[in-house]
Amino acid sequence: MHRRTALKNMTLAAGGLLLLPNWANAWTKASLPAGPALLSLEQQALLTEVIDALIPASDTPGARALEVPAFVQTMVADCYEPPVQQQFVAGLAGFDELAHARFGKSFAACSPAERTDVLLAFEATTDTTRKAFYSLLKQLTIQGYTTSEYVMTGYYKYTMIPGHYYGCVPVATR
Repeated sequence: MHRRTALKNMTLAAGGLLLLPNWANAWTKASLPAGPALLSLEQQALLTEVIDALIPASDTPGARALEVPAFVQTMVADCYEPPVQQQFVAGLAGFDELAHARFGKSFAACSPAERTDVLLAFEATTDTTRKAFYSLLKQLTIQGYTTSEYVMTGYYKYTMIPGHYYGCVPVATR
């Protein structure tokens, strides 16, 4: 009698193993439904320019090359409440407003020196909402940059599994 149960269980297990790869392949990023985007394409471009101005490329890759803007956008969209998200979107628009007020052009059209001037003015503001936004933006930018693969492996010498584990070693008596 137990033989029939064992055969049923083995058949179910074999069927499951055959169907598992097809099921796993269905879970790709393209097949998952996309939620509403927090930022429009123009806002994403502005975020990229602002973050690139915060950590520009030099002899090391900048924030843009390490895809820090995508990290910041994902963190704000997934890990913060709607009021903070709205504050973030409004604060991001403040960069263009300040650039238009100072230089008569958008932040993206400004030179690196003008961008630095806008960033310094944003940091020196007394508006608590803008100050909170700028602090969050800098914090997430630094976090995204310092936890990138390039920085973790190139500067911190991070290894995913440090060393080798020897599970069975002889123990010497004293």
